[in-house]
Amino acid sequence: MIKEHWPGYVMKQLQKYNHPPPKKPQHCPWEPATRSFGTKSQETEPEDTSPPLDKKGIHRIQQICGSFLFYGRANDPTIAHALNELASQQSCATEQTTKRANQFLDYMHTHPDAVIRYYASDMILNVHSDASYLTARNARSRACGWYFLGSVPKDGKPIALNGAIDQLCTVIKLVAVSAAEAELAALFLNAKNAKVIRITLEELGHPQPPTPIHSDNSTAVGI
Repeated sequence: MIKEHWPGYVMKQLQKYNHPPPKKPQHCPWEPATRSFGTKSQETEPEDTSPPLDKKGIHRIQQICGSFLFYGRANDPTIAHALNELASQQSCATEQTTKRANQFLDYMHTHPDAVIRYYASDMILNVHSDASYLTARNARSRACGWYFLGSVPKDGKPIALNGAIDQLCTVIKLVAVSAAEAELAALFLNAKNAKVIRITLEELGHPQPPTPIHSDNSTAVGI
C-alpha cells in the first residue's frame, strides 16, 4: 500500500487567508442543492440575487481556487465539486459566493490532512460515472467520474476499489432534458477522458482490456 499525503499544506493556506477555526466542525465542503420530490424535482436552482463583490472580494475567491485546485486533484477528491462551483462563479462572485467559500474553508479546517491509499492491483482501468440532474446554474446538470486501477469486474462479486488516479467534476454544457440524458452525457465525457488514460497505461507496459465503466442508470446503459 502507498499513501499520498500533504501534511501541513492546508493549514498553511488557511493561515494565508486568516481563516479562523469554525465554531462547529464542518463536514460538507459545499452547501448541497435543496432536495425536492415530485414535480418540484424538475425545477432549476434559484438565481443568486445577493450583492456582487468588489475587485478585492473577487480576487480573494480567485486566490482560494488557485490555492486548493492542485491539492484537490492530487490529494483530496472530496473538494472537487466545491472548487468547480467556486471557479464557475469567480468572475461574477457575490456575497453568497463568499459565504460558500467560507464554508469550504471551514471544511478544510475540519479535514486538513486528507490521505489517498493505493493498493496493489492488476492495473486495469475502471471508471465510475454519474450525473446530477438540474443541480447547476442555468438549468445545467453535472457530470462526475472516478478513475482507479483495479481488476476486471466479475458478475456476482464486489468491485475492488482503489485510490483515484484521476477524477472528473464538471458542468455539462448542454441542457439535459432528463436524468437519463444527463447520465448519457456523463458517460460520454468519462469515456473520452478514459481513452487518454488507457493510452498512457499501455505505453507504460500495462495492456488494457475493454475499459469497464460503471453507471447506475439503466436507461443510459441501455442506449
